[in-house]
Amino acid sequence: MSKIFVIDSEKRPLNPIHPAQARQLLTSKKAAIYRKFPFTLILAESLPEVPVSPLRLKVDPGAKVTGIALVSDSTGEVVFASELNHRGFAIRDALTSRRQLRRGRRARKTRYRKPRFLNRTRPEGWLAPSLQSRVDNIKTLVEKLRRFAPITAISQELVRFDMQLMRNPDIEGKEYQQGTLAGYETREYLLEKWGRQCAYCGVKDAPLQIEHIHPRAKGGSNSITNLALSCEKCNTKKGTKDIKDFLKLDPSKLTKILAQAKKTLADAAAVNTTRFALLNVLKSTGLPVETGSGGLTKFNRSQQMLGKTHWLDAACVGKSTPVLIIKGIEPLLIQAFGHGSRQSCRTDKFGFPNRHVPREKIHFGFQTGDIVKAVVTTGKKIGTYVGKVAIRSSGSFNISTKNGLIQGISHKFCKRIHAKDGYSYAT
Repeated sequence: MSKIFVIDSEKRPLNPIHPAQARQLLTSKKAAIYRKFPFTLILAESLPEVPVSPLRLKVDPGAKVTGIALVSDSTGEVVFASELNHRGFAIRDALTSRRQLRRGRRARKTRYRKPRFLNRTRPEGWLAPSLQSRVDNIKTLVEKLRRFAPITAISQELVRFDMQLMRNPDIEGKEYQQGTLAGYETREYLLEKWGRQCAYCGVKDAPLQIEHIHPRAKGGSNSITNLALSCEKCNTKKGTKDIKDFLKLDPSKLTKILAQAKKTLADAAAVNTTRFALLNVLKSTGLPVETGSGGLTKFNRSQQMLGKTHWLDAACVGKSTPVLIIKGIEPLLIQAFGHGSRQSCRTDKFGFPNRHVPREKIHFGFQTGDIVKAVVTTGKKIGTYVGKVAIRSSGSFNISTKNGLIQGISHKFCKRIHAKDGYSYAT
């Protein structure tokens, strides 16, 4: 099982402990719960200087999900693991919607107003908000873990996808194209793009081959948009047939594959753009930062015959990777939600105002986004519910649990177990 973080009475991080030992400390009242997520104890009394074993924080950044692991270099034990889901694409969509609403409003209200799209300057190192949020999410989690664990070093996967080479394999520079990096990038990208399964029959956990959607024999290219993954049986069966002939009896699958093939390289572009900004953030901690390639991460994972998950990829980042002990580890799943919106008037789908947003954010000591535990003892909804709360001034709250939305829970039954911080947590 994942170990429990412990800090002393002066809030200095100590060695993480086994959950059974944590229960003993809580039962004997020698410690109290300091944080629910990640679960952390604080000792009631100060102790003499205790030797602390250093830990290495490993980060595998991704466009949608970032894997994070805490590993002991000396023993190889994975102490903590988490997978952080970003909200970059949600931010992009929200900014697009806001821009459209503003543009429509300005066209209606100030038709002859001078355009204002060239009078802004961006500072050096500026990132789009959807990309900056990814870096900030990782920075927040790293700072939080440093407060609870004795971290002395950091490892980051510094992968670079060659976008031009992936789109056009015939680009100049033959000696570079034939290197292992180009092949690795293409294969890894295709595995992610097609969900590590055959595009035609959907089989998983089988040897997969790179297949040309539009056959080379009929003029198809090696562009990444013309490549798919196929099992040997489907690849042989398709041969040099055009995909429209091969799937003429299954038009829904044909439409799905053609749409997936045209999918943009947005994820790879996001990783490319943010990799050095994240590296600078990690270096600003003052800790030594080790970088490793994506190929090395895959090599380490393959050598130890580990599964393909974000947190296991993180644990395998860098040359410093020892023989890992991962027994019983359950990653903490973190979802970034942000801190809400400052929009004071909601609009309908046409951009016209239709409802007002109250300014008060706190009611009965709770605010939307708090994680609460509600023990309902009366009424039709008797039971215990844990999840994020959405407050109302009436005192009737909604709680989003892992089993669904529970509506109409009185604030009298609620107890806050984790203050709103812009994230939700699950195991």
